[in-house]
Amino acid sequence: MRNDFASRLAPHRQELESLYLELYPGQQKALQGFLRMLRRSLQERPAFMRKADKARLSDPHWFTGNHMLGMLMYVKAFAGTLQGVREKLDYVQECGVNYLHLMPLLESPEGRSDGGYAVSDFRRVQPELGTMEDLSALAEECHARGIALCLDFVMNHTSEDHAWAKAARAGDPEAQSRYFFFDSWEIPLEYEKTVPQVFPTTAPGNFSWCREAGKVVMTTFYPYQWDLNYANPVVFNDMTENMLYLCNQGVDIIRLDAVPYIWKQLGTNCRNLPQVHTLVRLMRLACEVVCPGTLLLGEVVMEPSKVVPYFGSVEKPECHLLYNVTTMASTWHTVATRDTRLLRHQLGQVFALPKQYIFLNYLRCHDDIGWGLDYPFLGRFGLEEVQHKRYLNDYLTGKWPGSPARGELYNDDPSLGDARLCGTTASLCGLEAARSLQHPATLEWALRLDLMLHAYMLSLSGIPVLYSGDEIGQENDYTYHDDPLKAEDSRWLHRGDLNWSKAAARKDESTPEGRIFHGLRRLETLRASHRVFDGQADVWLVDTRDDSVLGIGRYYQGEKLVGLYNFSESERVITVREMGEFRDLLTGEPVDKLLVRIPSGGFVWMLCDFTQG
Repeated sequence: MRNDFASRLAPHRQELESLYLELYPGQQKALQGFLRMLRRSLQERPAFMRKADKARLSDPHWFTGNHMLGMLMYVKAFAGTLQGVREKLDYVQECGVNYLHLMPLLESPEGRSDGGYAVSDFRRVQPELGTMEDLSALAEECHARGIALCLDFVMNHTSEDHAWAKAARAGDPEAQSRYFFFDSWEIPLEYEKTVPQVFPTTAPGNFSWCREAGKVVMTTFYPYQWDLNYANPVVFNDMTENMLYLCNQGVDIIRLDAVPYIWKQLGTNCRNLPQVHTLVRLMRLACEVVCPGTLLLGEVVMEPSKVVPYFGSVEKPECHLLYNVTTMASTWHTVATRDTRLLRHQLGQVFALPKQYIFLNYLRCHDDIGWGLDYPFLGRFGLEEVQHKRYLNDYLTGKWPGSPARGELYNDDPSLGDARLCGTTASLCGLEAARSLQHPATLEWALRLDLMLHAYMLSLSGIPVLYSGDEIGQENDYTYHDDPLKAEDSRWLHRGDLNWSKAAARKDESTPEGRIFHGLRRLETLRASHRVFDGQADVWLVDTRDDSVLGIGRYYQGEKLVGLYNFSESERVITVREMGEFRDLLTGEPVDKLLVRIPSGGFVWMLCDFTQG
C-alpha cells in the first residue's frame, strides 16, 4: 500500500506541494498533514471502488459517450429511504439511466437546511433516509448494475449545528478560525460594499449576529449556513478529507456546491477569485492520488465567461464536468418568446468550446430558473431587462393571456423584476393546464413540446440529465403550501414526491405518462445507438431562416444529423441546405430536405449515413 501511494503521488507531488504552499505560505506542517491524510484515505479505499478506478483509468473517456444518461432525485421524494432507492433500481434502469444524482442526504437540521445544503455532519446520513452503510450498499449495487452515483459536497459552509460551529459559538478560538468571525460590524460592513447578496429578499446581507459568541459571522447564503474560511489550511485539509470519505463510500461523482464562493477577500465580490481555482485544482490532484475514477462536477451558476474557467486547462484540469445552466435558462426564454435568436447566440458559444469540455445538459433541476440572460444581446432587439424578465415570469406562471404554462415565482422582488421561476417541465410546457381545463388541443401541444425539448437536450453534446418525474410528465406539487417547513420556499413546487400511481401508467402508451415515457425512451435509445451523438462529434448551428425554428447539425464518423426544433404554435416548413440524402431517424422514411415539415411544438431528427452506399 505504501508503494501504491508513492506511485500515485509521484507524478503530482511537485505541483501539489507548489500550489499548496502558494496558497498557504510557510505551512509545511499543514502540507505534511495533507499528504498523510491522502495516504490514509487511499488505505481506506474499498475493493469495489479500487476496481472501478482501475477500469476507468484504462478508459479515461468512460463518461463522455452517447451512452450516458443521468437522473436527479431527492431520496425521500423518490423512494423514502436509501434502501427504498436500492429497491427501485429496476425502475431507474428501465428509464435508461446510468448516472444517478442523489440530492443532499447528509445530516442537517430540520427546517434550517435549505433542502439539505446546511450540513451538520459530513460523515452521517440524515437519519430518516438511512445510514452511511445504506449509502455504501446502494453504491455497490449501483456499480454492479453499471450506474455511477453522484452526491453533493457542500463545501462553502456548514450548518450552524456542525460540531465546529458549536465549538465556535462556545468561544473556542480554533473553531472560530474555521469561519469568519468579527468582533464588531466594522469589517463586515466593508465587505458589504462590494459583495452582492444571494437572496436579498429572503436572506438579506452576507453576515449575521451570533448571540452566543457575541460576534458577527459571515453567512453568504442563509443565517444558519456559516461560511468556511479556506484561508485556514486546517479547513481545506479537513474538508478535502470529508470529500474523500464520501468517495470511499462509493460516490463516483462529487458535485462541488457553490464552488465560486469558497474564497473570500475584502474589497472584492468574493466570487471566482484566483484562489478558488487553486483549491479546485488541489482537490482534483487529491482525487488523482486517492480515487482516480472519481469525477468532479462544478456547480457554477453564472454567465458562460465565468463558467468555462472551471474546466481548467488541458495541462492542469480542474472540474471534469460543469452545468450548462445558461442553456437551461435560454431554453425556457425561447419557450416563452417563440424566438430562438438568443438560444442560437448562446449555443454558438458552447459549440465553439473544445470537445473535452463536458457539460451536463438539463431542462429542469432541483433549483429555480434564474434569468441571467445576455441582455446586451437582447437589447439589439429592443428588449429591456426588467420589463423582459417580467414578461418571462408572467408567461411561465400562466398570467400572460393564452399561456398554458403553470409555474410560481421564487424570491420575488417587484422593484427589480428579479424574481426567479419554479415549476416542473410538464407544467411549464402546459400539461397541467391542459388536464385541468380538459382541453385536448392544449394537451397535444404540451406533449409535443415536452418531447421536443427533450429531443433538443439529447442532441447537445455532454451528459443529458432528467429530473426525477420528468420521465412521466409529473406536474407541480402544490401540497408544499401546507407544510410550514416548506411553504416559504416555492422551489418545493417541483420537488414533489414521485407519483408511483402515475408511474404505473407509463405502461399504457395511450396515457400522457405512457406517451412521454415511451417517447423519451425511444429518443434515448436512438441517441445511444448512433455514433453521431458521441461527445467527439462536430456540432454546429443550422440556418433555418426562421427565428422560431432551431437547427442543430452534428457529424461524426460518417453520420450526419440535422435536428430541427419548432418552438412556434404553427407548423413550419424548412429548407435544409446540407449535403447528403436524409431519412427521418424516428420513422426511417426519406426526407425531402427542401420541404421539411415540422409540427407546432414538434421536431424532426434527420440522419444521413455517408458510410451506406
